[in-house]
Amino acid sequence: MEYLALLLFVMVFLFLMLGFPVALTLAGASLSFALIAAMLGVFDMSFLQNVPSRIFGLMNNTTLMAVPLFVFMGIMLEQSKIAEQLLETMDQLMRGFRGGLGISVILVGALLAASTGIVGATVVTMGLIALPTMLKQGYCPKLATGTICASGTLGQIIPPSIVLILLGDVLSSAYQQAQLNQGIFSPETLAVGDLFIGALFPAMLLVVLYMLYVYAMAIFKPESAPKSFNFAQKISWVRLLSSLIPPLALIGLVLGSILAGFATPTEAASLGAIGALILAFIKNRLSLKVLQSVMQNSLKVTSMIFLIFIGAIFFSLTFRGLGGDELIHELLSDLPGGVFSAVLIVMVLMFVLGFFLDFIEITYVIVPVVAPVLLMMGVDPIWLGIMIAINLQTAFLTPPFGFALFYLKGVAPEIKTTDLYKGVVPYIAIQIFVLIVLAIYPNLATWLPSIIYSN
Repeated sequence: MEYLALLLFVMVFLFLMLGFPVALTLAGASLSFALIAAMLGVFDMSFLQNVPSRIFGLMNNTTLMAVPLFVFMGIMLEQSKIAEQLLETMDQLMRGFRGGLGISVILVGALLAASTGIVGATVVTMGLIALPTMLKQGYCPKLATGTICASGTLGQIIPPSIVLILLGDVLSSAYQQAQLNQGIFSPETLAVGDLFIGALFPAMLLVVLYMLYVYAMAIFKPESAPKSFNFAQKISWVRLLSSLIPPLALIGLVLGSILAGFATPTEAASLGAIGALILAFIKNRLSLKVLQSVMQNSLKVTSMIFLIFIGAIFFSLTFRGLGGDELIHELLSDLPGGVFSAVLIVMVLMFVLGFFLDFIEITYVIVPVVAPVLLMMGVDPIWLGIMIAINLQTAFLTPPFGFALFYLKGVAPEIKTTDLYKGVVPYIAIQIFVLIVLAIYPNLATWLPSIIYSN
């Protein structure tokens, strides 16, 4: 029976590879296997009686209410051209510095990635508004494309991030399940805010290392990152401040309210959505056409995410009913090397699957299967969540299948594929370095949450 669970996992993966819709694949394959296994007498159909209560719990999950709000916030900042104005202003500020435009792209990409939280949207937006400018100013195509792809994937780890919200929801359930399996009937909880706080240091480390790499390239290979040729143009400090302060204040308001304990992530998301709306209105970028487009796109993205949630409910119940969780527990627990080997195997598996599957699919298909086992082995849930987020971010950058590469190639077909692949290699090395550092020093992710909550 346990091997039927593994066969279900393989079939879901194959159907996803063939391009079938994620939610329908999860639900359809799971129901098919449940019926076949029931006819063979190795599956209790009463497991599926929990589907309505699970869906009702999904509808009442206050944490997940933050998803449509953050999606609205990010799409509003994108479609109201606020990000484009911010990039132009940052470029103006950094004129006269070698690599200044590249550093500006990283900073603006990080800001946009955090607010949008969706890799494709950020990479496409930065590719359209930043790549032509970088090439026009003489940047090496490899450095330009690598910088845009890397900065676009920062939304995986920089809070407020949709990835961290979804991971927090899944890991919270897995953490409670792990504690109950250990006989702890008053389990500790994991909040999304914990992941937000834990992600701050690793995220800042990534951004700093990205900028240092661009600066080093500008110093040691000056032909790859020249100075801006419009340095003679005067900087308008009024325009500079009016472009920089509002979006930074918006992100600061959202994060600050969470870190200070004044608001939950969901309440902070509502502040962000309203703030983005007001910001677009103040900057005369809000129109009925823009608002309609933002609302339609927000509805599409949110509907897609929640439909995957429902499909994942069918998958998790069927997988558990077939004994898959016990099999995974045995496989990981019996590995030589204990916790280190188990975490390493899981990270490598997620890295490879990140070539083919989106972060939502991995979060709701893979994480619920392996996370309870790792947490029962004593792995810290905050550290595990940050490791998974950075790992998936690395997978989305890695040739030849990285999603970020396909997104940028789609809006910049004139760029050579070889330049695109070579451009991201240094950033992949930076990502792996940060993963290793985080593995050696878990306190990078766990220290700040422990300090904040101890007070």
